[in-house]
Amino acid sequence: MTRLIVAAGGGGDAVAAAMLHAALYGDRDQAVILTYAWDRLLIDPLPGPRRPADFTGLERLTPAVWRVPAQAQPIAPAGSTLPRLAAELPHTFALLDPYQGTEGLTHQLEDLVSRLEPESIDLLDVGGDILARGDEATLRSPLADSLALAACCQVNAPVRLLVAGPGLDGELLPADLSDMLGSAVHTFTASDAEAISSVLEWHPSEATGVLAATARGARGTCEIRDAGLPVPLTDDSPTVHEVDLDDAVSRNQLARAIMATEHLDEAEAYSREICGYSEIDYERNKALWLKDQQPATLDPSAIWPQLDQFEAEARARGITHTTFRRITEALNLSGSQLDDLRRLLINGRPGQYDAPLWRIPIAAE
Repeated sequence: MTRLIVAAGGGGDAVAAAMLHAALYGDRDQAVILTYAWDRLLIDPLPGPRRPADFTGLERLTPAVWRVPAQAQPIAPAGSTLPRLAAELPHTFALLDPYQGTEGLTHQLEDLVSRLEPESIDLLDVGGDILARGDEATLRSPLADSLALAACCQVNAPVRLLVAGPGLDGELLPADLSDMLGSAVHTFTASDAEAISSVLEWHPSEATGVLAATARGARGTCEIRDAGLPVPLTDDSPTVHEVDLDDAVSRNQLARAIMATEHLDEAEAYSREICGYSEIDYERNKALWLKDQQPATLDPSAIWPQLDQFEAEARARGITHTTFRRITEALNLSGSQLDDLRRLLINGRPGQYDAPLWRIPIAAE
């Protein structure tokens, strides 16, 4: 049997989809994970999602959908985690291309469903921002999720909406989501997290990394992103809830507005109108800012006192964990230095590595 899982936000949602498949379906069925190539600026210096023309080595899965095999490569300067995911995980990764708006995404989904005749279709979002109204002050990236939601609700096939790790992306508080969450489908365990443990050693996704950490038992408050958003790690964090698809669309103003869009630019315009911004605009502005910045040198002798100061300040804020992405940006390092920094910290203070997070000690160690 084939299971189709749509990763609503791309990036880490695709990794979480692999964990979900292992937890719910195991080795019995095959998984096709349909996802954007949208890895944000840590991996891809170009703003926005990538399209098929941005890759070499893609394989046609259906007339409207391309498969991303391990040998595929993004065309420089673009970057993408998808080929490496395809190399390390036993799933088929298919590319969602949003440049023809919701109409194009719906066509891609229908084409894939017609070809695969999947046993089930799950739309997966880590964190729950797919349930945002659009006016929440903490909302940061509504466009990708809203496009996926708008397309899935128009497909002539049953789609189950699943929210994993409510609140773990730092965009909506768990309390903001509680009235929308249906029954718990699953609670991730440490055993489930093993399915993606090797990927989380290098993949920059914060929300999925935090989800896996809570599945392994991490509790407290984790600081994420460049803004240092605090995310509570609780017993509810590793849960997966079903949400009524129609209720989600009724709540999500942006998803309703972009139903008939034929271009990504149209969807962006609606995002600016409804939410007050477009996340791709944020990426454009940040990419320009990064071009003018001179990243700090990764000097091991200088890193430790800088890290000690960061940890002391985080501890004063009540933070118990953080991500390597957060540390990288807090120390004014570039995304290309993240892996080197991770290795340096883990080798230097292995006791603080609460995989895949970094533990802030209660007192200086």
